[in-house]
Amino acid sequence: MPEQPPYLRIADELRRRIAEHEWAPGDRLPSRAQIAQECGVGENVVRRAQELLISQGTLEGRAGSGTYVAAPRPRVRMVRSSAREQPVGSPFRADMKAVGKLGDWESRTEAKVPAPAEIASRLGIDEGDLCVRTVYEFLADGKPVQLSTSWEPYDLTGGTLVVLPEGGPHAGVGVVNRMAKIGVTVSHAVEQPEPRQANTEEASLLGIQKAALVTHIRRTYYSDQGRPVETADIVVPAALCEIVYEIPISR
Repeated sequence: MPEQPPYLRIADELRRRIAEHEWAPGDRLPSRAQIAQECGVGENVVRRAQELLISQGTLEGRAGSGTYVAAPRPRVRMVRSSAREQPVGSPFRADMKAVGKLGDWESRTEAKVPAPAEIASRLGIDEGDLCVRTVYEFLADGKPVQLSTSWEPYDLTGGTLVVLPEGGPHAGVGVVNRMAKIGVTVSHAVEQPEPRQANTEEASLLGIQKAALVTHIRRTYYSDQGRPVETADIVVPAALCEIVYEIPISR
């Protein structure tokens, strides 16, 4: 495993000291020079670490005054429900709008990625079969609240207008709406949530302490013919978000 960049290590150290109440919300951090000397790094490394934590909402910079511990963010409610699938537009944006926040995301897609064994099993394909993999970082009011890695069988969407989830005329409208454009009706999804600790990369992206508690959701969408059409690993930080399941009741 490659060594963690120094600024990420310092960011983790600052998060740890905040989590252990060495500094409380509103406290001013020591100078960059002092932190650099304590941690055995250069001031530029400390600056990058603080800039990362400021962008994630852990710290706040005050012009002419210094860097302070930011007040904790209220937890964002994440509703898991069949009703979240909208006829048009993004389910995530609709969810965030419902709680008064602006939902957005960053993503990168790779086509024709061989499926690892676990993903192949979840999609009902052979290990090594080609997939489209998309990695997401979801934001609420510009702050990271969820990570997701999505896999779709390339033989299902290859050569169609929806092969790239975030490209083309149907970009960003969600799995259900995209599949409908190629004549595939998604009938249901299965989700398996479990708690675990965040790894180093997840902690850095979400702005939480390494090994902090997250909920890992394995989600798979199925067509009305019973075929898995997409599977994803979703990571939600427990300190920043609460997950609520809405269960429809037929009458």
